[in-house]
Amino acid sequence: MLAGKYIVVGVSGGIAAHRALDLTSTLVKTGAEVHVIMTDAAREFIRPLAFEAISGHQVHHDIFVTPPGWRYPHLELAKKADLAVVAPATANIIAKLSCGLADDLLTTAALAMSCPLVVCPAMNLYMYKNPVVQENLERLRRRGVIIVDPASGRQACGDEGPGRLADVPVIVQQIEHLLGANRDLAGLKVLVTAGGTREPIDPVRYITNRSSGKMGYALARTAAERGARVYLVSAPTRLVPPTGIEMVSVETAEQMYQAVMDLYPEMDAVVKAAAVSDYRPGTYQNQKIKKGGGLVLELEKTKDILAELGNRKKSQVLVGFAAETQDLVQNATNKLIQKNLDLLVANDVTQSGAGFGTDTNIVKLLYPDGRVESLPIMDKLEISHRIWDEVLKIKA
Repeated sequence: MLAGKYIVVGVSGGIAAHRALDLTSTLVKTGAEVHVIMTDAAREFIRPLAFEAISGHQVHHDIFVTPPGWRYPHLELAKKADLAVVAPATANIIAKLSCGLADDLLTTAALAMSCPLVVCPAMNLYMYKNPVVQENLERLRRRGVIIVDPASGRQACGDEGPGRLADVPVIVQQIEHLLGANRDLAGLKVLVTAGGTREPIDPVRYITNRSSGKMGYALARTAAERGARVYLVSAPTRLVPPTGIEMVSVETAEQMYQAVMDLYPEMDAVVKAAAVSDYRPGTYQNQKIKKGGGLVLELEKTKDILAELGNRKKSQVLVGFAAETQDLVQNATNKLIQKNLDLLVANDVTQSGAGFGTDTNIVKLLYPDGRVESLPIMDKLEISHRIWDEVLKIKA
């Protein structure tokens, strides 16, 4: 699946550096051309000769050492790479990558890369849980870097918990997802909505909800990776839009309604992951409302975008989402039927790992024939791939 792919493996200085040998070996066996960059600290844990024997290529470690026929090592590696993976990624290298530092060959090459970057943290559990490390990882995620979460277990220091380098098969599976996808959505036009709409009260206040937009952005990203022409209609978020898509930015439910309806006739599939406000203020105050004894807002219903899409549906595959806090299956089933959906993705936002703003979700897939399929807790990218798999089945 990875035959002919040019993969750069970055190895930083952690006790898990020896496991990068297994990763390199596995990638070579798939047919990939693997080039290894080692930091100075990594070379304290393992000798470069081991990686050279496995990869068949000289190990790169010094920005000022130029292999024969090369001019600038960091640029040569960056331009040739189909993907780069940093494993293990220490807290130090994660901090450098998140801040854009470039003080060695690995960080300099990473800064010049336009290919997918996979970062695999490995460190003591207390370091991993440190808020600054988590902030750095979140910053990388927002930039589109793929984070392969560490495993839990006994660590070299004797502590027990999260921080062990993820198993090599897990890392390789993520690489195959990114490079080995068969572009089975090629030729399809798909529309994804994301984020939480804002309904203004006055020039400084608005009504909104807790949606982060992460699920919608994951859907847009994976659809583009699988070859679809993707239109993302997004309410305000703090996320960086995926590359290779057509972005339509909106703010209110009415703006999202207009954008979606304009695009809908040309679409092959629509996945409505946005959290659209059900109500908006009945009147908008042109001036900021001053403090007083109290404030009463009279609300009016917004247009039901999903129901309207169901009414207008012709050959499109229509997928909706339902975020519930009680009676999940019953409420989701009602929505599935009432809005003429082909698939509904439902989750209980009160569950740990499934609420707003998380990188994971726990969902149930509901079908018009009454089937309900429960998925375990999964990364939102994994769930998005599963949703597109189902879209293809329905479309067939």
